[in-house]
Amino acid sequence: MKGDVRPNAAMRDTPEQERPRERLAHVGAEALRDAELLAILFRTGSRDENAVALAERVLRHFNDLPRLARASVNELQQVKGVGRVKAIEIKAAAELGRRMASHKRQFLRRITKAEDAVEIIRPHVHLYETESFLCLHLSTKNDVMHVEVISKGGMDWVGIKARDVFGKALREGAHGVILAHNHPSGDPEPSSADITITRRLADAAALLGVRMLDHIVVGDDRHVSMKERGML
Repeated sequence: MKGDVRPNAAMRDTPEQERPRERLAHVGAEALRDAELLAILFRTGSRDENAVALAERVLRHFNDLPRLARASVNELQQVKGVGRVKAIEIKAAAELGRRMASHKRQFLRRITKAEDAVEIIRPHVHLYETESFLCLHLSTKNDVMHVEVISKGGMDWVGIKARDVFGKALREGAHGVILAHNHPSGDPEPSSADITITRRLADAAALLGVRMLDHIVVGDDRHVSMKERGML
């Protein structure tokens, strides 16, 4: 079948017009399959398979692109044929994609409902394999002025200070904030600690004169607005 490649074939044995790099140049990146785009990053395959076959196996191992992007360098290296260099290339490409999506959205959105905020939040957190905590700074009209990453790699809810959460928002003249964090487990249901710290931060925001509009927990394909749940 045209476009198929024998698993143990070298890429040089594939007709030139069917090689991923040549196809991208000829028909554009959007026409390539995920495996072909990944193969371009790899450049080479392994001793037993070409770059496309290796890429297809890597994608099967992680089931989908978001799980692949969230995998750590060590987890990527557990796949046969993926060494440190290929693992680092995957992480770098995923981070570039996350930053581009974030940059495109964060200055264009007015918040009218929780889903608007999630559109901005998700690119910041969904590729991280650890918990991250964000603060959206809002104007008087609820336009997003800035997205501040408060912490990455896990949170100490007990020790978190209101000045760490609201300090920059106050300095930049924000009139409101939306807090958000992700649950790497994929389940966005708030924990008892999430609820406790949210209420404590809401009390602090009121004393500081900052409108704390919501605290949103983001999972794999769902989110929970603590405002909508009556937890705020």
